[in-house]
Amino acid sequence: MTEPIEDREAGLERALSSRLLITLALGQSIGTGLFLGSGISVRMAGPGVVISYIVGAGITFLVIRALSEMTAAHPVAGSFGAYAELFLNPFAGWVTRYTYCMAQLIAVGSQILAVSIYCRYWLPGVPAWVWIAGFSIILILINALQVGNFGELEFWFSLVKILAIILFLIFGFALFAGVGIARHSLENYTAFGGFLPNGWAGVWSAVTVALFSYYGLEAAALGSGEAKEPGQTVPRALRCSLGTVALFYTVSLTILVGVVPWNTAGIDESPFVRVYRLMGIPAAAAVMNFVVLTAALSSLNSNLYVTARMIFSLARSGQAPAGLGRLRSHGVPLNAVLASGGGLVIAAGLQHHFADIAYVYMLGAALFGAIFCWAMIFIAHFGFRRGGPFPKDSLIGLLLLLSVLVTMAFIPEMRNAWVAGIPWLAFISLIYLVFKRKSA
Repeated sequence: MTEPIEDREAGLERALSSRLLITLALGQSIGTGLFLGSGISVRMAGPGVVISYIVGAGITFLVIRALSEMTAAHPVAGSFGAYAELFLNPFAGWVTRYTYCMAQLIAVGSQILAVSIYCRYWLPGVPAWVWIAGFSIILILINALQVGNFGELEFWFSLVKILAIILFLIFGFALFAGVGIARHSLENYTAFGGFLPNGWAGVWSAVTVALFSYYGLEAAALGSGEAKEPGQTVPRALRCSLGTVALFYTVSLTILVGVVPWNTAGIDESPFVRVYRLMGIPAAAAVMNFVVLTAALSSLNSNLYVTARMIFSLARSGQAPAGLGRLRSHGVPLNAVLASGGGLVIAAGLQHHFADIAYVYMLGAALFGAIFCWAMIFIAHFGFRRGGPFPKDSLIGLLLLLSVLVTMAFIPEMRNAWVAGIPWLAFISLIYLVFKRKSA
């Protein structure tokens, strides 16, 4: 008889409340992209980018709805990776979990490099490797703490960027009210080509960027193996985190395209810096440098957490070395945490030394992997509902995600997702065949 998946992944300490699960998800999804990279989606869609993020939130809602239903029934650390194995087959679980780990490690590699650049703002003479090594050690130590203490530290990390966004919203509304260096009206919403300067095609193209802004909210489900009363807390955390992120992104971008002409957004400086500067805030650049540094560290912290739990799940399923599934006395998978930390250093090293070659393809594989893992949530949900009512919402969500993947092939900046993603799937499938042959 097959061992129940909850028993297989048992032993983790259940100490995460809804509040801590929400901040874990916010730590994953609200990164430096909002503070620095929001101009990319604005240039694709113009003021219509607000619609793009609303559509992105709708697709994400469908993902979270399917994930919440499965999580309430089976609250385990492997989450959708374990569900792919349980409701589909071991191969699906293998590909989903390793693809998710790959995407996360590439993300942490790029984030740790970004951290070294932000620190150079204050101490330009310190070599990048010092910051990379120092923060890597600190983050690994944080992840080695009891999960309740880890969650509290992540809460304070997330609080800094949430306060920065709230101040941005307040300052943005103040600029429309005539406070600050320059007064703004509604003219930017219709100037420079109208509300949809690039048409509906531009709006849909920006949906691809919007989805990656919401990516990471699934982290709350990955915390279900350590959640208090997971059947109630995890679905609540998933809903609350999506609502918070959707509100922040849509309102922030509504203010952004009203204050900054869409055809200049994100080109010469961070839109957040510009709004702070227009309000006459002294040292706006230094303040935002601290905020994006904190945002990057918060994302790194939660990235390491979810990667460690996925590795732990792989080990407990027999698809990774058994030692990675061992727990310390207080229920922390320390070996899996150390493996995640090692992956962080390797990813950062690859991107640092082969920036012109490896990074572009690694990033493409990560983008492809993100959409692939969300698609697998829907497919696993079909298996979960086998014998019951067919999940029409999940079918709609899956078709929308496939449409996003097709669209990415026509966007030059995202085309590498296909170029790198398909070979990755072929590679990890080949490794599975070798693994199965050796274990047979």
